[in-house]
Amino acid sequence: QMCEKFTVCQNSVEVLLRNNLNLPKVTEEDGDFLTFLSFQDKCLRKISSGLYTFQTYLKYIQETFTSENQNVESLSYSTEHLARTIRRMVINPEEVIIPDAATQESLHTKLKSTKAWTEKITIHLILRDFTSFMEKTVRAVRYLKNTRSFSV
Repeated sequence: QMCEKFTVCQNSVEVLLRNNLNLPKVTEEDGDFLTFLSFQDKCLRKISSGLYTFQTYLKYIQETFTSENQNVESLSYSTEHLARTIRRMVINPEEVIIPDAATQESLHTKLKSTKAWTEKITIHLILRDFTSFMEKTVRAVRYLKNTRSFSV
C-alpha cells in the first residue's frame, strides 16, 4: 500500500536515505535456526524485547498514517499480545527488555520531529523492518513448535 499511495518502494531514491531508526532485528548471533535449540531462550528474549520495542514505532505509524489507523491499531494490539506470549516462554521473563516510559517518550518525540518529506520514508522503513522481524519470528516459533511441547 505504501508503494501505491506514496510511490515509496525499494527502488525509490528516497529509500536510500540513511536509516538511523535502530529498529529491532533478529540476527544470526541470536541463534541461527540450525542450532536454534541451544540458543532458543536467548532468541525468545530478543524476539519478545523487539516486539515490545516495535510498539512505539507502531504508535508513531498509527498517528501519522491515519488512513490506516484501524489496521495499525489491530497490528499493534496483536504485536503486544505476541510479545507477552513469547515473554512467558522465556526461562526468566524479567530478562526481556521492555522499554520504559521515558525511553518510549524520547523515541516517540524523535520520530514526531521527522520532517514531513521524510515521514513516508520513515513509515516505509519501519514497516519493512517490522515485516522482516516478523518473518524471522514466525520461523523461530514454527521451529520451536516442532521441537518443544508448547502452543502459541
